[in-house]
Amino acid sequence: MARLTVPLDAAGIDGFDPKQPVKVLLTSGGKPIGAQSVSLDKKGQGEATFDVDEKQTGLRIIVGPPDATDEELTGLQTIGVDIPKRRFGGREQLVIPAIRITPYYWFWWLRWCRTFTVHGRILCPDGSPVPGAVVCAYDVDAWWWWWSKQQVGCATTDANGAFTLTFRWCCGWWPWWWLRLRRWYVEPRLSDIILRALQREPRFPRPPFPEPTPDLGIFDRLLGQQSPAPSLGRTALAAPALSRVDSSVGSPVLADRAKASVAGRALTTRNRAVAAVDPTLLDGLRDRLVRTLPSIPALEAVRLWPWHPWQPWWDCTPDLVFRATQTCGGSEQVIVDEGWFNARWNVPQVSNVTLTASNDACCVPINDCTEGECLALAKVCSIDADEVGGNPGADLTPVGYAYPNAIANGGDAPFAGRVDIRGTTPCLSDVDFYEIEYSPDGGVSWAQMPAPALGTFTREYWDFVLGTDVDVPFSAQVPIDGRHVYETLEHYEANHTPADWGASKVWLGTNIDMVVPWVSAPTFGDGTYSLRVIGYDEAAGVLSNARILNVCDSNTESRITVTIDNQSSFPAPGPVDNPCGSGTTHNCTNEPETDILDARIVRAAGGTTAIGACGEVRIEPGDMLEVDFVAHDAQGHLAWYSLIATYGENLSRNLIGLGGALSALPGGAPPVPAAAQVGPDYAAARTLPQNAAAPTWTGGAIRLSISAAVAFPESCCYQLELRAYKRTIVDCLANNAHRNLASVRSRCRCDGHDSMSAILLVASVLATWRVTHLITAEDGPWNVVARLRRLAGAGFFGDLMDCFYCASLWVALPMAYWFGSAWIERVVAWLAVSGGAILLERLIPDRGKDTSD
Repeated sequence: MARLTVPLDAAGIDGFDPKQPVKVLLTSGGKPIGAQSVSLDKKGQGEATFDVDEKQTGLRIIVGPPDATDEELTGLQTIGVDIPKRRFGGREQLVIPAIRITPYYWFWWLRWCRTFTVHGRILCPDGSPVPGAVVCAYDVDAWWWWWSKQQVGCATTDANGAFTLTFRWCCGWWPWWWLRLRRWYVEPRLSDIILRALQREPRFPRPPFPEPTPDLGIFDRLLGQQSPAPSLGRTALAAPALSRVDSSVGSPVLADRAKASVAGRALTTRNRAVAAVDPTLLDGLRDRLVRTLPSIPALEAVRLWPWHPWQPWWDCTPDLVFRATQTCGGSEQVIVDEGWFNARWNVPQVSNVTLTASNDACCVPINDCTEGECLALAKVCSIDADEVGGNPGADLTPVGYAYPNAIANGGDAPFAGRVDIRGTTPCLSDVDFYEIEYSPDGGVSWAQMPAPALGTFTREYWDFVLGTDVDVPFSAQVPIDGRHVYETLEHYEANHTPADWGASKVWLGTNIDMVVPWVSAPTFGDGTYSLRVIGYDEAAGVLSNARILNVCDSNTESRITVTIDNQSSFPAPGPVDNPCGSGTTHNCTNEPETDILDARIVRAAGGTTAIGACGEVRIEPGDMLEVDFVAHDAQGHLAWYSLIATYGENLSRNLIGLGGALSALPGGAPPVPAAAQVGPDYAAARTLPQNAAAPTWTGGAIRLSISAAVAFPESCCYQLELRAYKRTIVDCLANNAHRNLASVRSRCRCDGHDSMSAILLVASVLATWRVTHLITAEDGPWNVVARLRRLAGAGFFGDLMDCFYCASLWVALPMAYWFGSAWIERVVAWLAVSGGAILLERLIPDRGKDTSD
């Protein structure tokens, strides 16, 4: 072993501060083998000593800032001195010349590695905090369409959604070292902007498809050059940008040695693809690209290379984006995920951020309750009470309807199924349990809501010890002291580890405001109901001190009023001959009722032709289509209806939207009356000239009239589909779940150009010729036709059976009737079929009568 002494000299630094130590690192073959922190005296003098094996090769002394790790020092552009093996010369002690620390390095050492702190919060879109989220910060860099993210630190949010994230950040790296630590990806938005800009410039060749591996070859193609053959200079990473001569030692830090060492390290890195990027080529390449590429302001603004200089290894202030996850609802959700265009540039050492979580986040609701027990019944489903008629702040009428008097298809909407009543349940301090009462007569009489109508729901709290959310069911199905009541949040906390609440457990927003999920069907009939809440104290399973809960800061009883319209089921009155249920497309309900009563073609030349189910009809120019149908809601809550003709492959015609005229069907379709307002939607029915009175629009029996050529643009099979929808909000979803469908299918031949017309004409001519020839020229089987001919004698029928021309006219008559539709069409077809048969007869040589059987 030998002793190596490394003197240090910082005497040339103005304002030298001896309180700042330095770190001296000894490496062998690029690997650390020893390190010391050295304090300098007032004159800037100090030394480090190492015991080394004089047989070791590739010894190198590196001097740098004291807070850098051994690995970081090998990658930072700081002072380095090589110790060749021959320097020992068999001696047991070697003292090298003092390493002079210049002001340049002393200044950078104060900045190269610094501690950064980010204080922040994650909030839901409504401003409520997100607890237990793991938020990580990443430094981002990008050039061309590649970008990379380097995680710098992570932290977990508290009950207020707050976090503090602290990390060290170093700069002044050797470029090869910096690149070695990065993983590159294609940033879709960057590549899209670049590709679009290049495609607008015909002078550029078509750029290659973006690949995640950086490759300088694409720039050769953009500049119209051939890529050079691979070489060490092309494939190896560059040597350090700073190559200095240590005047104190008197020998240079050889660039060739550094380059060879760097190349060797680059080729052993895991990310070998980065080895294709030589940082020493980037500045020269950038100059040529800037002169050639078009200006792209969006990329210049985000300081993207080559439009902006790029030396990230000298970036001493990080550029941060954030990503946050939260395990809630049984799975981990990404609730914040920022990209390149969200980066915060050059963040200071202490900074503050506020992150907005996605809707997948679980949040702690904001508690704005006043002192004392109170309750505001604030929502029906997700609709504020002041948007439900008859409740405080809403229109007085129609009572219990959502969006009262709104001239829209969703206006004046009743409720059905499960109706969630929500309110300020966290404000029920000093209440242990509560029950729901209802009144069907505007508050004259009240009754306890029956158990089947009281739904069970789940709330969630965040457990910081478990690091996840926990579900808690709230149910009124098991009676307490003979009453079906719900437990309050305060009572639950008092009976479940009360010391943990607010410390390691906080309620999340899931159903935190739920008062009761009211299951209105089938217990409650259609009508308008008022609800109120009765509070109780509880001790040893006994309820006491029943009181009606009031609105907060008020002596007014807390109530909410809702109108219910649940859908009826079979049997339901409606038009006869309207199949429904299993095996059909039609529901057995008259809420709403749909039925296509009749469809017909009204001929321009006069008369009508019915289009029955599975029927067939031919249309001519000027013909009109009339459809009589029923779109009716017995409760008067119709939203809209549609009449669609579907055909071909995924093709459809909106017969009403194509200019079809609607009118009330005379006489109606008992028991459904003619429509007082034809719509076709609630907004149209409510406005002039129809002017229905809110909230009632029943629809009824209606007639549509439209050009047949517009309805049926080509020869095809068409299916008429009639759909009707109610305005009812079902199970708190405004998706018009109460609906019905009726349909019929028919075939229409348009303008006489049906592809089957030629086939039918040929078939009719051949059939007419065959029958006429049998009557006039053949004996028939067992001479039946010959006997009939003799029996006919010389009268009308005898002459007819001997005259092909005469017989063909009568034989063609039924053929033409089947072939045509309008009377003029049938007359023309009659003569045409007969003429075709005669023409065919004249073309066939006369062979005499056929006397065979």
